[in-house]
Amino acid sequence: MAAPLLRAALLGPRGASRALGPALLRAPALAAADRSLPARRGHSSAPQGSSKAASLHWTGERAVSVLLLGLLPAAYLYPGPAMDYSLAAALTLHGHWGLGQVITDYVHGDTAIKVANSGLYVLSAVTFAGLCYFNYSDVGICKAVAMLWSL
Repeated sequence: MAAPLLRAALLGPRGASRALGPALLRAPALAAADRSLPARRGHSSAPQGSSKAASLHWTGERAVSVLLLGLLPAAYLYPGPAMDYSLAAALTLHGHWGLGQVITDYVHGDTAIKVANSGLYVLSAVTFAGLCYFNYSDVGICKAVAMLWSL
């Protein structure tokens, strides 16, 4: 599972489409078809005219999602500190990007967008710090999930 993801990351968008399949990396039809709406800046730090950066960001989001699909069974089979911290980083990044899209879609007004994005960064930082603290000072994510399953 990790080999296609590594190949996709090293070969860029073309390698990603060959390694992960074209259906996974296809852009949403609505976003590509509707050019009449005014473009507005979301949670991404890329300039609005940079379609290459947006494409790489979108591909990165898909890669992290697929990476999580591989990390979850691997965490069950090979629990340990490296897996705990990998899960903490991947889950936080996945949640950050997902909530960033919610902000982009549903928050309107310049001030509200800035406040929401600032809150998102604080939430993501606190989440990652909390998961790392839990991994360091307690049983870790993998063993905690295994303990929940054993109930």
